[in-house]
Amino acid sequence: MALRRYWDAQHPGEPLEEYVRRTGLAGRFGQLLPQQMQAAVSEAIGALQLPGLVGSAAGQVTTALVKALRERRDRARALAGCARTAALLEADPDLEALSFYPHLLAWEISRLPAKKQVMPVVLLDTFEDTEDRHRDTERLLQRLVWLMPNCLFVISGRNRLRWADEALQGQLDYTGPHAWPGLAPQGGLAAGAAGAGGARQHLIGDFSPQDCDTYLAGRLTHDDGRPLIGPGIRTVVTQRSHGLPLHLDLAVARFLEIRRTGRTPVPADFDHTFPALIARTLSDLSADERHVLRSASLLDAFDLDLATRAAGLAHQAAARRLTERPMVTEDPYAIWPYHLHGAIRTALRATDAHTEDGWTPADWHRAADRALDALGRQWRDAHARVPGRILLVACLRQGLRLARDHRLDDLAWLTDAAFAYTDDSVWEPLAPPTATPATGEAPVDTPADALAEVLTAIARRQHEHRARTAERLTAVLDTGQLPGELTELAVYYRAKAHKDLGRTDDALAGMRQVADADGWLAPRARRGMANLARIRGDFPTALAAVPSLGWEGRHHRVLAHIHFPHGDIDRAATAFEAARTEAEEHDAPGERAIAQTLLALVTAFTDPVRADDELTLAHQLLDQLDQRATVLYARVAALVRDAGTDRDVTNRATVLRTEATTAGLPWILPLLETALAFHHAVRDAHDDLTATLDRLRDATANGDFAYYVNIAAAMGGLPQPAGPVIQWLDSEAAVRTRWRALVTARQHSLQA
Repeated sequence: MALRRYWDAQHPGEPLEEYVRRTGLAGRFGQLLPQQMQAAVSEAIGALQLPGLVGSAAGQVTTALVKALRERRDRARALAGCARTAALLEADPDLEALSFYPHLLAWEISRLPAKKQVMPVVLLDTFEDTEDRHRDTERLLQRLVWLMPNCLFVISGRNRLRWADEALQGQLDYTGPHAWPGLAPQGGLAAGAAGAGGARQHLIGDFSPQDCDTYLAGRLTHDDGRPLIGPGIRTVVTQRSHGLPLHLDLAVARFLEIRRTGRTPVPADFDHTFPALIARTLSDLSADERHVLRSASLLDAFDLDLATRAAGLAHQAAARRLTERPMVTEDPYAIWPYHLHGAIRTALRATDAHTEDGWTPADWHRAADRALDALGRQWRDAHARVPGRILLVACLRQGLRLARDHRLDDLAWLTDAAFAYTDDSVWEPLAPPTATPATGEAPVDTPADALAEVLTAIARRQHEHRARTAERLTAVLDTGQLPGELTELAVYYRAKAHKDLGRTDDALAGMRQVADADGWLAPRARRGMANLARIRGDFPTALAAVPSLGWEGRHHRVLAHIHFPHGDIDRAATAFEAARTEAEEHDAPGERAIAQTLLALVTAFTDPVRADDELTLAHQLLDQLDQRATVLYARVAALVRDAGTDRDVTNRATVLRTEATTAGLPWILPLLETALAFHHAVRDAHDDLTATLDRLRDATANGDFAYYVNIAAAMGGLPQPAGPVIQWLDSEAAVRTRWRALVTARQHSLQA
């Protein structure tokens, strides 16, 4: 009755039956609708005991019905449960009133007999077409959904349904998480990402590979049900799609198009992106949103500030609108929470030239420059406020890829970030350069390529033989692509690799070159020179360098390394503790772990109980890092702690010796053999001690760490061996006495 009244008011003189025929609304619904309206009016006439009226006089029936409801007549009692009936029938029959009529329909559905109960399903597709500046159409449709809770509405579109957003208050009638709890974010994630707990919004876009294959296999089939699209093609399409359903549909259309030409499709026909995918993606974006989308495609992840700066815009509004699109996924716990869908990102970069406003190569290059600058600003600003490695590594990964892929000559902030990355010996993995198919080697023909290879080689040395590290760094240096400061970085770490390999002369030459340049790494190079002097047994020269090293040169650690070979364990432990404290003050977790491990090593000679506690802390610190050499130090410390006991010290030392050799870390072998000599000396195992001394002489044959032979002999009370002259800070006799005293003290402790 309400709808018939609305029709008569809005379309005077035009019978509804004629409208249905003229507009082509065919089918059972079109045939029955006018008849149902006529029957409804007649039924109301009979129920209210009104004189006979024709259907065209629905207004008179409505007036009589409203009066009956107002007067609460018995005849109208059945309709009284529909609370808004009278108000809606009295209201002017305009579009606003029409949008509330679904309330009447919902009530009628609820009154159906049990045997005739139904659940109407209403599909609203391409819902993004309703969004306009004032959301007028969306308001009417939202009212329809709100007023019919006993119907299932399936609303699909490109954008998220934002009705739970309180910011829409005033634009729509029912907004906020209380009105639409199923559409509200849950646990920091979008409602669709939660997938449980009452979520009513499901974002489609990331099918699993299995889902993609199942869809493609069932989409086109032979008469007997076999998939028409073969497994090879399905695999290629699945990999290219990144789970995007639109890509799958475009691939199916491409498959049918090829078959219509009479040719059999092959996997190579689908090993590309589809320009139509980008055309459809960009179709309903504003110019600014398209600009931000292209700029954001250069980034692995982004936030509003990063996307806006990369786009060169002054306001974040376009970036914010873009993040509301389903093509952008969100991880609120990440450094940069937003990620562009992989398929769209790949297609945009590959087929943008086919779009109407596509960027030129120069546009992409300028955008890469802006994105690199934006990353640098974020790192510098955050570093000034809160120094931290997580953001540093994330910026380096994105920045190196941008500079490398777009051949950006100015490395800008990447130079400072590279030195900051190497400053604390943490070695988080960085993405390696892309290898060429022909050689398997990464081409190094730009400064960005060279820097990426240097940092990768430095980080990978924790997992590669040091000889491989030296080779990689030498190859980069030979290209001549590194700027001056970064050349020093490669030379310094090549010198460290030479030192680890026992190539002391080469290591000293490299350290001296970096120290003479007096650049960023000069303090660390001077530390390296002091350590090389100590390795050669020239302790006075090493000690003389300590005052000039400072924190950058790790002066406390260098001093502790000098005291330790003299058997002055207390002073060595004190210096390592000072190094650990200083590292904590400078928020340097890598240096703290090194100092803590070395503290455990020296205390293991005098106090196994304390050493056990120090080792526990060392392992806690090392578990968060990637420091293979320091882990080996910790295992040597465990051997010293257990020296003289039956805890399988000899076999553990054999395993450790093999691992150190395989890793290209021969410099640790003299320390390992010295720890084993301590064990045999405590047990008075003279034959084993002699065999250990023989291995120790072989390990120090080039003159490096020769003082360990003297130390091992002193532990066993053996005569001073022949060999290179050690320039001790104390007398030879004093040093021998200290080391022998450590052995006897351990023997007494074990006997007790």
